[in-house]
Amino acid sequence: MPPTLASLVQHSALKLTVRAGADRLDTPVRWAHASELADPVPYMDGGELLLVTATNLDAENAETMRRYVRRLAGAGVAGVGFGVGVNYEDIPQALVEAAEEAGLPLLEVPRRTPFLAISKAVSAAIAADQYRAVTAGFEAQRELTRAALAGDGPGDLLARLAAHIDGWAALYDTSGAVLAAAPDWAARRAARLTPDVERLRDRPAPASIVVADSEDRVELQSLGTGRRARGALAVGTGAALGTAERYAVHSAVALLTLTTARSRSLQGAEQRLGAAVLRMLLAGQPDHARAVAGDLYGDLLDAPFRLLIAEAAAPAGPELLTETMEAAAARTGEALLLVPEGERVVVLAADGGSAVAACASYAEAQDDRAPREGGAEDSDVVVGLSAPSGPIAVSAAYKQAEQALSVARRRGRALVEHEELAAGSLLPLLADDAVRAFADGMLRALYEHDAKGRGDLVASLRAWLSRHGQWDAAAADLGVHRHTLRYRMRRVEEILGRSLDDPDVRMELWLALKTTAATATAPAEG
Repeated sequence: MPPTLASLVQHSALKLTVRAGADRLDTPVRWAHASELADPVPYMDGGELLLVTATNLDAENAETMRRYVRRLAGAGVAGVGFGVGVNYEDIPQALVEAAEEAGLPLLEVPRRTPFLAISKAVSAAIAADQYRAVTAGFEAQRELTRAALAGDGPGDLLARLAAHIDGWAALYDTSGAVLAAAPDWAARRAARLTPDVERLRDRPAPASIVVADSEDRVELQSLGTGRRARGALAVGTGAALGTAERYAVHSAVALLTLTTARSRSLQGAEQRLGAAVLRMLLAGQPDHARAVAGDLYGDLLDAPFRLLIAEAAAPAGPELLTETMEAAAARTGEALLLVPEGERVVVLAADGGSAVAACASYAEAQDDRAPREGGAEDSDVVVGLSAPSGPIAVSAAYKQAEQALSVARRRGRALVEHEELAAGSLLPLLADDAVRAFADGMLRALYEHDAKGRGDLVASLRAWLSRHGQWDAAAADLGVHRHTLRYRMRRVEEILGRSLDDPDVRMELWLALKTTAATATAPAEG
């Protein structure tokens, strides 16, 4: 705490006596300054204890003293120390009454207490307060650093910061969503500041804004050192931050910025690994891709996913979209594979997951922003989205996304799904005799194999293709072990003499299966 008039009055060596303004002794003192000018206000900054002996003042004139005191109070002077025994043996009553009337503290300084002693006491108290603030700031920095290095996420760091500032703290991602808050009750308060975080995001980092209302005083600090902020930190307190609290906040900003920068470096490494996985998938090597994906992308390849291609229609378009999708995936723990390709980015995201939903919401907001008079260039980004796919059909999904992207450009829309282009059904076309003959010829050997009681190869093939080559899911549908299913698919390849790694073969087999199913369910003629 900085020195106050009360602490100076309680200083045993100074022997000060309160003559007016006893109810305002908690006023902080920024400095002690002696001046005998009739009007010292032009030389005051506010917060000073003004020391006078009234050498140039008509201190017994009531009107003069009222004007003098009002000027001092209006300038923010903390109080007046009057030295008695020099020009006046006692403080003139006119000055005492003027001080009482204006609510300005008035202290009597005995002759044996030099003004220099008061100045030294104030200076020493200020230095001690600054030392305490610096010490507390360093201690906060050590605690926050330990929390950041613990690797348990930002929650512990925010909790320690909130304790140091006697308030609350919250961390936001680039979309303005709250990633973490401390204490827990602060999450709801922090969520109401999303529009302010978005406003801060549009400023070059580092930047800050202050939001004040009836609840508390909130400071928002951007995180990041580049062209765009990578997140934001909010701290809420009942009053303006002191020196020690300011040290703590600055340390938190630095640590969170470093963490963000480290995360971006890790993301770069992940993107390089993701690019290798995508190349293998496009080359028809799902097993190799799964081995390289490991724990990072393995879960993504074990369930249906969507492939999307996002293309820039304005500066930073794909970047904003992918940051939105990354934030959504992070909140739900989803894996997300992102591969930049020049002015566009290729993404694999879980079908029905939060990242795909965030992409759709982002595109919808782009379409709603303004009438699409100029086509897709009016959007920040143009996106083509494939149908649900699996590891063995990524090449086809890529083509679907390309087709949808082309349509999005032509239609002037931010997002087009391939399913919109394929809304009709192919089944009516399968009734053609030539198609039925093709299907019969392709599957005859498998049906003959099953007819001899050697296994359910046709049903197994249908389940495996319908699950996009996902062994566990298809095996579960069939009620068999995945090793049994793998054996059956090898037998299918041996009997047909064709590789199931070939997307054209898979497409023809699926067409043949759909043809036989359509024929079996078609009503008899006549």
